[in-house]
Amino acid sequence: MSFPVVFHLGPLVIQAHFLFEMLAYFVGLRFYQNLRSKRGDALDEDRRIGVMIGGILGAALGSKILGLLEHPKLLFQLHENLVYLLASKTIVGGLIGGLIGVEAAKKLLGVKRSTGDLFCVPIILGMMIGRMGCFLAGANDGTWGQETNWILAMDGGDGVMRHPMPLYEIGVLGLILLAITQLRGRPSLQDGDLFKFFMVTYLAWRFCAEFLKPSTSIPLLGISAIQFACLLTLIYYSKFILHFKTLLAR
Repeated sequence: MSFPVVFHLGPLVIQAHFLFEMLAYFVGLRFYQNLRSKRGDALDEDRRIGVMIGGILGAALGSKILGLLEHPKLLFQLHENLVYLLASKTIVGGLIGGLIGVEAAKKLLGVKRSTGDLFCVPIILGMMIGRMGCFLAGANDGTWGQETNWILAMDGGDGVMRHPMPLYEIGVLGLILLAITQLRGRPSLQDGDLFKFFMVTYLAWRFCAEFLKPSTSIPLLGISAIQFACLLTLIYYSKFILHFKTLLAR
């Protein structure tokens, strides 16, 4: 396989990363709509739309901010090319920003119950598809890992054997998805617990996975900007983490 992978449609040349990113949005949205129609929704249409707008705006802003903190050199190139601003984004920032945006929208709309469980599976499926695009984009995408001689190492197109981190993440997301399907329906779990489980397990994975990737950010307490954001969010969910085992035992 030659990286980056591109697809040819007549005279058009389509980057695999772009194609899979668009496919991720489409599949995630369609799966969410299907789940909502089958299982219903605790929120009416207007408040659900308001919450989703808050989440989308928060995700977009959080993704850009953390993306720039993770790649601070881009901050000095923004005056030269706006593309740098558009390109700097990270899933972790999107998730955390989306969480903040949703909570802010709920407060404004007077929504007091948890609303995230309906999004768990659509988000995971979208992330898995998107990560395939990151893998096909090759090492220059910035999502691949450090140089290694481990058995799973691959050449991402730069002549260096690296950890194929996007493939690792697809596997981890698959395990999280399997766990969520096993947990769903347990009477001891409350609304929002499945989303909290997803956030905790994914951010814990990302905190550990970042040690296998080249660091480009200014260290914060000896860890990267993404790891610092993961750690703060895990602290935010500390009460859930401490009580999760008890919830399962009921």
